[in-house]
Amino acid sequence: MAEITQEEERVVQQFLDKVNRQRVLEDKGILEWKTGIKFLLARKFDLQRAIDLYQAHERTREREGLLHVDAFDELLQKELLIEKLTILPGRDFHGATVALFTAARHIPPQTTHQIVLKALIYQLDAALESIDTQRHGLVFIYDMTDSKYGNFDYELSKKILNMLKGGYPARLKKVLIVTAPLWFKAPFKILRLFVREKLRDRVHTVSLSQLPWHIPRESLPKQLGGTTASSHKVWLQICNKVATKQTSEVDSYFITCRKNHERGSRSSVARSNSSDISLLISDMDSEESKETVSEKHNHEDREKGIGNEENDIEKEVRVEKDDNPTNGTKRQRDSDSLSSSDSRKRVSDSERSTDDQNVSSLPCKKRPVSMGPAIFEESIHKPDDNGLTLEELVDHIKLMKRKGLYDEYASIKMEAPAGTFNTCRARYNIPKNRYSDVLCFDHSRVYLPQVEEDLSSDYINANFVDGYLQKNAYISTQGPLPKTFGDFWRTVWHTQCLVVVMTTRVVERGRTKCGQYWPMEEETEDQFEEFIVINTGIEQNTDYTITGLLLHNTKSGESRHITHLQFTSWPDYGVPPATGFLDFLYRVRACQSEATKRLGAAWQGHPLGPPVVVHCSAGIGRTGTFITTDISLRRLEHISTVDIRETVRRIRSQRAFSIQMPDQYVFCHLAIIDHALRQGLLGDIDWQGFGDSDSDTD
Repeated sequence: MAEITQEEERVVQQFLDKVNRQRVLEDKGILEWKTGIKFLLARKFDLQRAIDLYQAHERTREREGLLHVDAFDELLQKELLIEKLTILPGRDFHGATVALFTAARHIPPQTTHQIVLKALIYQLDAALESIDTQRHGLVFIYDMTDSKYGNFDYELSKKILNMLKGGYPARLKKVLIVTAPLWFKAPFKILRLFVREKLRDRVHTVSLSQLPWHIPRESLPKQLGGTTASSHKVWLQICNKVATKQTSEVDSYFITCRKNHERGSRSSVARSNSSDISLLISDMDSEESKETVSEKHNHEDREKGIGNEENDIEKEVRVEKDDNPTNGTKRQRDSDSLSSSDSRKRVSDSERSTDDQNVSSLPCKKRPVSMGPAIFEESIHKPDDNGLTLEELVDHIKLMKRKGLYDEYASIKMEAPAGTFNTCRARYNIPKNRYSDVLCFDHSRVYLPQVEEDLSSDYINANFVDGYLQKNAYISTQGPLPKTFGDFWRTVWHTQCLVVVMTTRVVERGRTKCGQYWPMEEETEDQFEEFIVINTGIEQNTDYTITGLLLHNTKSGESRHITHLQFTSWPDYGVPPATGFLDFLYRVRACQSEATKRLGAAWQGHPLGPPVVVHCSAGIGRTGTFITTDISLRRLEHISTVDIRETVRRIRSQRAFSIQMPDQYVFCHLAIIDHALRQGLLGDIDWQGFGDSDSDTD
């Protein structure tokens, strides 16, 4: 029996007194002490809520004819042996019991709702004999793998979910709908019709690869990608002993499954990424937070006692005060697609500049206006004969030394921007820029669907950047501001992005780097304009954090799964360890590949998938470093050469000022070498005399 406090004992007695008084009047048996504890644990010892649950439980059983469940009923036994529903021996990360319903095994004409519900409570009643189940609740997996439309029983699903939520003495923690077919449209289509409001935020549609975010693999059966063998027959034997009042140690069936690290550590890490929330809010509401990138680096360099070269970008832009950051901007957005003609109504002719005298010879083709994939247009990063082999790259680095690479970067930085910045300088767009000197090219900027007459609604400080042999492989953007959270998620939605890469923490050295544009805690949600963002799970690694997000468009009723990867090991000064950075980059690639495969025939674009959104604070320093390294590695894998200098120049022709500091430029070279060493493509290298530096980065 569960250990409870004296106060909880008093509440149990009050519950039993009230309930049994009514049961006596109705000529029913007296509830036992342990039954009262079950109802109260399910409602956290809230007396009135527990009584309401009991009453709903009784009404449900009476309405569905479930007051008496005969363990020897032939129809019930037949239903149980199908293994349509079972209780898994493992638990979730929090200790909750896991019930699995396999939709493909449900054939509606061959059974009745009453028999299915009897099989459900027959097993749940047994599972609830476990103290851990009483304390930690229940997770319900609705596995739709290989199911057909004929397997789906709308009314039965409604009865099961409503009973679990409000008519059964076990706390329902979440419902996981696995591999939902396109016709299902869960959770915001079909489920919205019948699921109670409080349950909607606990219903998640997940793929097989995402299921381990919620349930440990060692707790999942093999058909769901886990490692546990079927134990349904053993489970039914335990259920029979419970139903026939035989002595049975139910807890012996369950395997204790805990994660390698405490769940609480995840929360603490997530909190550390955003530091103090009040600081974040106050910082984002201050004019001082709207410094230029140049000012930021000058300030930090003064702390270190070193100089910094002058940034030639204009600093005259005046930035207005941010919106209230607590829930994003609240103006309505239009989710309709934007036609080619409408998309060019961005800036009046008087604001457009035709002065291209400072434009270099680098490519600056105009990006397609359509939000659909620009599939096989030619990328500006393609094979050529100008690169260096790995051995030549090593010789080049050793010859140039750190100072020589600094000089090489300085020559790149001196080149004039390859385009104009009229839209980002428009009066109505200025407040959307995090830094007044980080400007967004007109020719490669991301266009958003314009909302009625709101001239600023089509603008976000973001640019398309080509990948190696892939047009529009990335979207380089700034860390979202509270007033641009909605714009950020519109960008993700309309560009069909599936992976977001964040290379900064929210707050570093007490300075706000980025707004908290996604919910930090698992199973919580935030709304930004028409988008609801739900945190479906967190995976914490040494150098990075992966968060599963469900992005729901309230206008269209559609939902998409987004993988958010945040690199957390970039130091306050300098550059990160190459090993951790490369591990992060490899994981980003893997997540993008998995997400693209899940799209299947729905994705007709480049084989590597939709654009990956990459951001840091300004969207040029760490962002440019990530993209440069990724492009260089893909070229190396394809033709065994790299051309880092030209790669950086070409990235800067699409996202101005990418690679912000000389150390970042050097880091790209060394990351390529580290990759080659790890892959056995190079032998040991003597770096003696290469030189050190303590320059800072974005």
